Amino acid sequence: MDEKIVNELIEELIKLSFAEDIGDGDHTTLCCIPADAIGKQRLIVKEEGILAGVEIAKKVFAAFDPDLKMEVFIEDGAHVKPGDVAFIVTGKEQSLLQTERLMLNIMQRMSGIATMTAKYVKALEGTGTRVLDTRKTTPGMRILEKQAVKIGGGCNHRIGLFDMILLKDNHVDFAGGIHNAITRAKQYCAEKGKNLKIEVEVRNFDELDQALAEGVDRIMFDNFTPADTAKAVKRVADYAKEKGIERPETESSGGITYDTMLPYAQAGVDFISFGALTHSVKGLDMSFKAVK
Repeated sequence: MDEKIVNELIEELIKLSFAEDIGDGDHTTLCCIPADAIGKQRLIVKEEGILAGVEIAKKVFAAFDPDLKMEVFIEDGAHVKPGDVAFIVTGKEQSLLQTERLMLNIMQRMSGIATMTAKYVKALEGTGTRVLDTRKTTPGMRILEKQAVKIGGGCNHRIGLFDMILLKDNHVDFAGGIHNAITRAKQYCAEKGKNLKIEVEVRNFDELDQALAEGVDRIMFDNFTPADTAKAVKRVADYAKEKGIERPETESSGGITYDTMLPYAQAGVDFISFGALTHSVKGLDMSFKAVK
């Protein structure tokens, strides 16, 4: 995704977040903290995990008060433990108090996602299977949550509906089948001058054979058992070898959890996608405390 668009989306998120949190003023802070008072706060990690969101925290502080100074001790992607101090921020106490909740919300969320992703990635080490996220993200926070997945060692699936074509079961059914859906997708890309990867979801071996005959970049096995996944992976490889073409990538999806994922990886699939990485994650505990 274009870096300029990413930065614009993050800026809009920060702007909206401040608007909903501060409104017409943080009256608690304004009533008791002098406007010229200078102080320090430090981010203290309270739970073991993977730190994520430091770069976004810099943007949060800079957006609210460019004079806030941030000294970073631990970068994104580092393994942290209780008691670690990730950074110290110095500046107006009013600014520190008005930015702390947004910064913490973002960092706890991103660190929780990165921590869970790293757990999944480590469990699949040696299998060759990569961990994918999905579009099941918090509205408005997708870019940050996708960044957190990458920080945790996972891979991003498409960012949105605009950067890849993924023909799901409803698309296939509405289009009248695998052949129609893929044919129309290729025609659309040609007519619009779009160089987009095409992935199709298949629900059985008949649809798999149709997808192979049509030709796509990736095939998603939806709700296949591990045994059927192994057969499907072999069928894809055999077809590509027989035709002398590049093998389509393969992906498993549909109700796969941390506890059930290993047999799918051992079946040889390239990717496993997990909605839980972003929709069921617990934030990593941390606090932003005044330095006295």
